Amino acid sequence: MSLLDDQDVPRTERGAADPSARFTAVETPPEGVTVHADDAAERRRSTRGPRLSWASDKPFHTPLPGTEASDWRSQHASYQAETLARDLVLATGIPTLLLFLLHGVSLLQLSWGLMIGVLFVAMTAVERGYERQVIGDGHLEFEAVIRGGVLSAAGLALLAVGADVEVPRTIVFAALPLVVVVLIAARHVARRSLHKRRAAGESMRRTLVVGDASSITGVVQDLRGLPQHGYQIAGVCVPSFDGPMPGLGVPVLGTVSDVVQVAVDGRFDVVIVTGSELSGQALRRLSWALQRTRTELVVAPGIVEVFGPRVSLEPTAGLSLIHVNAAESRRSRIVYKRVFDTTAAVGGLLVLAPVLAVVALAVKVTSPGPVLFKQTRVGKEGREFSMLKFRSMVVDAEKRLAELQDANQADGPLFKLDHDPRITRIGHFLRRHSLDELPQLFNVVRGDMALVGPRPPLPHEVVQYRESARRRLLVKPGLTGLWQISGRADLPWEEAVKLDLRYVENWSIAFDLMILWRTLGVVVGGHGGR
Repeated sequence: MSLLDDQDVPRTERGAADPSARFTAVETPPEGVTVHADDAAERRRSTRGPRLSWASDKPFHTPLPGTEASDWRSQHASYQAETLARDLVLATGIPTLLLFLLHGVSLLQLSWGLMIGVLFVAMTAVERGYERQVIGDGHLEFEAVIRGGVLSAAGLALLAVGADVEVPRTIVFAALPLVVVVLIAARHVARRSLHKRRAAGESMRRTLVVGDASSITGVVQDLRGLPQHGYQIAGVCVPSFDGPMPGLGVPVLGTVSDVVQVAVDGRFDVVIVTGSELSGQALRRLSWALQRTRTELVVAPGIVEVFGPRVSLEPTAGLSLIHVNAAESRRSRIVYKRVFDTTAAVGGLLVLAPVLAVVALAVKVTSPGPVLFKQTRVGKEGREFSMLKFRSMVVDAEKRLAELQDANQADGPLFKLDHDPRITRIGHFLRRHSLDELPQLFNVVRGDMALVGPRPPLPHEVVQYRESARRRLLVKPGLTGLWQISGRADLPWEEAVKLDLRYVENWSIAFDLMILWRTLGVVVGGHGGR
């Protein structure tokens, strides 16, 4: 895979400026190194110009002038430092303030507050809550804060039992839960600010994508469509210039064999390898070569939409095996989710009782017919149930559906009509703010639904499901979900399925909490209402 060691080739002969220049170079292995026949064959690649061997001590020439290095590392280091400092201040200040208010100002209470702050930050660090790959994106950051709180409580329990120290109950039952909530909220606010900067082109990693044309296309489209993840696609490397080039508006900077030199010349922060062009020993050699640069290596595996606790690395017989657990593999996780859903739904019904009463009265007064609308939906493993909603349409809405099918604006098995004549006056408001969905809290208590999950489908929709869409039925449907916070009724069918599958494959309590938090903003703003 690596190339002829051409350290004596003049700088002007590297061919980096001429895409039409093609070379086939055969690496001369270092002295004393035996190269197997299959390895040697894999090392023969067309290149854009003479390149140094990946196996050499310095597998790249001095970078070409003209390209400035990105300041992503320094910016992200500042973001990490700010997160750590903020967490330490809040985790120390909240317990201290509570102890002062409840037990009086004293050096003892201050000492407890300082100890809790340091302990909480340390436990969050143990759960990788300050690592660069975790903060600023995804739900693992919030999960680390929650686990940090649990470990802090466990540490205090050990202190109380092992050292016979009386730990103030204020800390365990008030301070720690409050610290968890405040830190998650603070990180969410900081993340929104970071995502806005990324949308404006700041704090982005210059990214080089390597692989075959079809694999590159998917990765580039996904990452360019979601700049909040922080990847700025600045170039690609493909197997050969003789093959088709991906028409994505991204420059082709070289072939697969040019990766290391291209990464150095372009001051790239990260190289993403996708597809099957680089694997096994070739990928290993690339990782060694990139270790001599400032560029990180990221591999996009063929398994999509699976991450987090379902995936673990299993070193076996000198191999690195990716172990993928089943989506519903641990009974304990299912029990925890059920307890969480039931507790939160009961609490929600109690808190929202006045709102439910007002909405019910508004529905009854503004249109004839029942307050609640019952509809058969399909739940986990294909079991049907009666889903409850506040009625937002006229009584004979389902009978009138057939005459409106020709005006359907949705793709797939869904039905959508922007100006549906069946919706009542109050119904438009209820749907915009999802108030018609509130009776589904009773479905959550009964166990038919969860707070978070895929959209509950109709039976005639399920009949039209392909294999991938049927995986939505592996978990209970949700009152909200990724579809709710990502566009609701504005989403095309395939995108909605993709989001639901992402949740099915990777659900967790922390993921649920993140979705519930973002749902509040969507509901209040009325974005994507049906």
